[in-house]
Amino acid sequence: MRVLGVIPARYASSRFPGKPLTPIAGRPMIQHVYEGALAARSLDALLVATDDPRIARACASFGAEVALTRSDHPSGTHRVQEAGAARDEELVVNIQGDEPLIEGFVIDAAVEALRDDPEASIATVVHALEPGAEEDPHRVKVALDTQGRGLYFSRSPIPYLRPNSGAPLTRWQHVGLYAYRRDFLETFVKLEATPAEAAEGLEQLRALEHGYTIRCAVIEGWASISVDVPEDVARVEARLRERGG
Repeated sequence: MRVLGVIPARYASSRFPGKPLTPIAGRPMIQHVYEGALAARSLDALLVATDDPRIARACASFGAEVALTRSDHPSGTHRVQEAGAARDEELVVNIQGDEPLIEGFVIDAAVEALRDDPEASIATVVHALEPGAEEDPHRVKVALDTQGRGLYFSRSPIPYLRPNSGAPLTRWQHVGLYAYRRDFLETFVKLEATPAEAAEGLEQLRALEHGYTIRCAVIEGWASISVDVPEDVARVEARLRERGG
């Protein structure tokens, strides 16, 4: 199955306007994401989907393919769907534009998980919850079943740990990256929004609430730092220094 990678990027943001172009270690964030995604062996094509000419010009300056999309999309998933609608790849990967530390093997893990699970409509990526992230609403947590499928995603610490329960348990942190089967992506953008999705502000809950399966690939040796607010830039730059970048 051929795979298309799409990085949705919009300039307007209530919390962080112009986020894709914010400088990180001397380069715009969107360039960090694009160059990290280029290392994925599973992608047959990679493009940035945006409605903003400033982002399009910046991407053209470092050689990225750009798909211009509508400006009224309610989510990045809708933008990804539009960008891929005229193409013929069987799998489409939504690579979040606010993950400047993304590495190719992380994308490959999501693609492989979807290929290996014929019952899954979506695959995503998780890693062990970072220390101190339990109460951070920007670090999304996920509970898994015994087959590595998502039971629930939340901004709250899940599952709850009873005092002195003695149960061995790993808490998982979600990475905002999704591999979709093309036919499901076409379906997903037409699904009605759901209560838990609205309560948590997490789009993936719409799939679970409508009864679809999300396969979660567990990765090691990498941890997500998404840029949600300006203060996150310093955290990313510190991690880049640790990596020698």
